[in-house]
Amino acid sequence: MTSPTAQADRVEAIEIELLLEAMYQRFHYDFRGYSRASVKRRLRQLRERLGYRTYSALLEGLLHDPAVVPQVIAYLTVQVSEMFRDPSYFRALREHVVPHLRTYPSLKVWVAGCSSGEELYSLAILFREEGLEQRTLFYATDINPSALEAAASGVYNLDRIRGFTENHQQSGGRSSLSDYYTTGYGKATFDRRLRERVVFSDHSLVTDAVFGEMHLISCRNVLIYFDNTLQDRTLKLFNDSLIRKGFLGLGSKESIRFSSQATAFQDFVPGERIYQKTSDDA
Repeated sequence: MTSPTAQADRVEAIEIELLLEAMYQRFHYDFRGYSRASVKRRLRQLRERLGYRTYSALLEGLLHDPAVVPQVIAYLTVQVSEMFRDPSYFRALREHVVPHLRTYPSLKVWVAGCSSGEELYSLAILFREEGLEQRTLFYATDINPSALEAAASGVYNLDRIRGFTENHQQSGGRSSLSDYYTTGYGKATFDRRLRERVVFSDHSLVTDAVFGEMHLISCRNVLIYFDNTLQDRTLKLFNDSLIRKGFLGLGSKESIRFSSQATAFQDFVPGERIYQKTSDDA
């Protein structure tokens, strides 16, 4: 006989599936391939914050209260980030990838799942320091409109700058991070010129198609929220979006090793999860 706890868990699982299906059918946001453990944890936080007793009640709010929709999107897409996060990754880009990028007359860089823009500005600053900014077009994409708006503003709380600065120095920064922002009213606003060569765009790794011909794609700490099928789909999208010999950077806990795209890339800086595309036919 099934225990009450198991029955309750089963009901919750059904409720969550219905909620995710509603998000897709009604609002065209597809979270159905996201890791269920991550989805459940985040939806529980939102449900408790909004005061809903069950996921069914949250679903009713989603369908009938327009204010709930952006909150669900925000909770399911939120990423904890900071500028030059994992400084050794950016040092590896600077020391190992940039020399290859210098050989191209023009460059395209895609920051996929850019959230509120910390990774984008890190790369823009790095490319400026390495003399590549003016030949580079950056694409910053996310499915969360609020995150894209925050990224486009380039404004961050001043209390975060100390951590950003330390990361920048450890990444091999060739200048002072303070050269790139102004302060006021407890905020740091990054130089608008860092955004002059940036295209901010809504793009879903779940449902949308190939995004240009990129020399570098940086998508860090996004795949960990996807199930295996969606990870394979996303890596295939990256493979198809890169030029031959293009570069892919993933998060420290992410890998292509067991994916369907494993043979399409070779380790380039293995310790930093930086890969290079090997062919166009994987």
